[in-house]
Amino acid sequence: MPAALIAIDQGTTSTRAIAFDASLKPLAIAQQELRQIFPSPGWVEHDPEEIWQAVIATARDAMAQAHLSAKDIAGIGITNQRETTIVWDRATGKPIHNAIVWQDRRTADVCEMLRRDGHEPDIGAKTGLILDPYFSASKIGWLLDNVDGARALAEAGQLAFGTIDCFLLWRLTGGKMHATDASNAARTLLLDIDTGQWDEELCRLFRVPRSLLPQVRDCACEFGETVPELFGGPIRIRGMAGDQQAATVGQGCFAPGMMKSTYGTGCFALLNTGSQRVASRNRLLTTIAYQLDGKRTYALEGAIFIAGAAVQWLRDGLKIIAKSSEVGALAARADPAEQVYLVPAFVGLGAPYWDAQARGAIFGLTRNSGGPEIARAALDAVGYQTRDLLEAMRADWPQAQGSATVLRVDGGMTASDPCMQFLADILASPVDRPVVMETTALGAAYLAGRQAGLCPDLDGFAAQWRLDRRFEPKMDSTVRDRKYDGWKDAVRRTLTAK
Repeated sequence: MPAALIAIDQGTTSTRAIAFDASLKPLAIAQQELRQIFPSPGWVEHDPEEIWQAVIATARDAMAQAHLSAKDIAGIGITNQRETTIVWDRATGKPIHNAIVWQDRRTADVCEMLRRDGHEPDIGAKTGLILDPYFSASKIGWLLDNVDGARALAEAGQLAFGTIDCFLLWRLTGGKMHATDASNAARTLLLDIDTGQWDEELCRLFRVPRSLLPQVRDCACEFGETVPELFGGPIRIRGMAGDQQAATVGQGCFAPGMMKSTYGTGCFALLNTGSQRVASRNRLLTTIAYQLDGKRTYALEGAIFIAGAAVQWLRDGLKIIAKSSEVGALAARADPAEQVYLVPAFVGLGAPYWDAQARGAIFGLTRNSGGPEIARAALDAVGYQTRDLLEAMRADWPQAQGSATVLRVDGGMTASDPCMQFLADILASPVDRPVVMETTALGAAYLAGRQAGLCPDLDGFAAQWRLDRRFEPKMDSTVRDRKYDGWKDAVRRTLTAK
């Protein structure tokens, strides 16, 4: 019986493939950085063909490193950057335009018009989401209206829409499967998360022809198989989830009240609320955490658009570091008497503010401020933004009240002990870092392994979670409050007037 699994982790800044054995131990990893395209201020695109080539190359590389052939692999799990939107020709499989990335703000005016017309309450009631250009629906409309002939082709049923998972599935199966999973579908502004079905009224509102949309399936199910020529033989595709939901699975956050936060390009915190859909009063998102055996589990989510991307900005924009790994050493040289705040609203502010027009700003600069202070502010901003989310979650979800909430963390930034210690300090809550840091890919692999019958049930998988280190809060409460008050003042000054 095949006893290996492949996780395809297609992220915002890189594409990775990880081979796992039947016990979900990583065997090999391959990675390629993804080029970022900025056609205009606030616009962010990816080349879908570049993504496709990277997926195939990294999967083949991981298989070769682990000495695996197609017949050794029980299933592929796909996890992906969510909301990023591709429309392609059904006959050729060719995208009609670059992918519009989740960070892109080009449709802010469309969303504002719909908000002024009073549609946001109904949209939120069905989707659990905020009316914002972050999500896919307005991006689809932009593509159909701005690519020559696209709307006519869409109305004729000749085009297909998908988030990255869906596009990859189409390509992997040679165009035989046009499907997505519930966690990705829930991020489009087109899915009724109570029924798990596409909503006809929302499709009409965003002018998205129903024929564009994929089937919606469980996160663990049979998604078809790869065409044999890709990997030397067919491989079944058996798991699919958006990256943040896959990380929630990988962290074993299956019980209501459990919370995880992933620190990658952005920061995304999910709080499991079980079978209960909790409506946020504090502009968090209500989303589908995962769907298994036709049953949906919900979560409250806070989305921060810029976390690790701020470190990339220090590297590529300010050029005060040569490599991202240098940021910790630079920040350690900051004068503790300086209190500099970086509000990284480079593409607007996400939860709980949802200001698409806000832009990044630095406050508190003095003549003594320099690179170390700005680097420290970039790292601290991750902690401050996470506290914004946790405060909102505690207000929305009684089980998260008090200091007993333990935050499970993952993502590249969590390798920094000082960064995680500051996070625990500013939250006044313990922060748990797991032994297995590749939790997003792990979640995708588990979903595929569960469907293949290789992996245990949810309880059995959760019992395998292992702690690397717990960071306990140490900061004096007076200092904590002073620092956070300064952050809130900086954000207030950054928000655009309404």
